[in-house]
Amino acid sequence: MSETQRMPRAQRREQILAAATEAFARSGFAGTGLDDIAAEAGVTRVILYRHFDSKADLYRAVLARARANLEAAVGAPDYDATIIDALVAGAARDPAGFRLLFTHAAREPQFRAETDVFAAEMTATAGQQLAAHIDDPGWREWAAYLTPTATIAAVTAWLDAGQPDPDTAADRIRDAISGIVAAAAAPTAGRATSTC
Repeated sequence: MSETQRMPRAQRREQILAAATEAFARSGFAGTGLDDIAAEAGVTRVILYRHFDSKADLYRAVLARARANLEAAVGAPDYDATIIDALVAGAARDPAGFRLLFTHAAREPQFRAETDVFAAEMTATAGQQLAAHIDDPGWREWAAYLTPTATIAAVTAWLDAGQPDPDTAADRIRDAISGIVAAAAAPTAGRATSTC
């Protein structure tokens, strides 16, 4: 069967989304043309337009797919410390989707609002989880913003470093995030100042 031969619509759509994820992660929204995506998917531009109305429509579908894949990897919203294991596993399965979702899309003005909503959801969830560990509301809010940001940055850096030691990656990232939570939870009265 040739690459452009008829295949079920859902299968063809998935093929296009997977190819578009790789292409967009490599060159960004502006730097990727529909011809690039069609070539990556092994289809014609006409076939692309049978599935997506525009490049922006395709990009939104790619982001939705990446988010759905990540949510499937992470599971239920009542997260615990094992969420980092799930994030690392999800990022390892779909590095291009992970990078696109957390790095590239936030830099694309046309899609920034969508990524801001996702970031706000992660911050709200972190705040709920941290309420049991951090009494001070100001420091809890600080940690709620910082822990998802630091976690995503740590997983991305792990991908960029070639995914070293995957069996302990989540533990190492968790140790770094635990430091943020410990700093936020520490009482402020009588703390020594550092001269680093």
